[in-house]
Amino acid sequence: MGFWIFMLAMGLLFPVVMILFGTMFMKSAPKKINYIFGYRTDMSMKNRDTWEFAHKYFGKLWFRLGLLLIPITVIPMLFVIGNSENVVATVGLIVSFVNTVTLIGPIFFTENSLNRTFDKDGKRKAE
Repeated sequence: MGFWIFMLAMGLLFPVVMILFGTMFMKSAPKKINYIFGYRTDMSMKNRDTWEFAHKYFGKLWFRLGLLLIPITVIPMLFVIGNSENVVATVGLIVSFVNTVTLIGPIFFTENSLNRTFDKDGKRKAE
């Protein structure tokens, strides 16, 4: 049972981080455009407008996906309570893979939205 609890806790790390950082990014981007903390891509770091747009967009995605990942993480783990460590580890690995893909996936959507909203120099496109 101890290993199951450990795997459940590890599986919930990504959703919890996504919810916390998603909430933080939706409310406000880091004050300064920097290379250390925040949603840092070439396009998001063009200027303050792209920086704030990217954080708000990415934050919404992460928040919503983090909420979605909680049942996607918990439900499969409930089905393996009391099973062998191999079964728990296998299900935990699959859950972790899904969580990782979901953690990284929003980058592509955010970059796409940035490119639709801003030109290559970071200026908003005319609508």
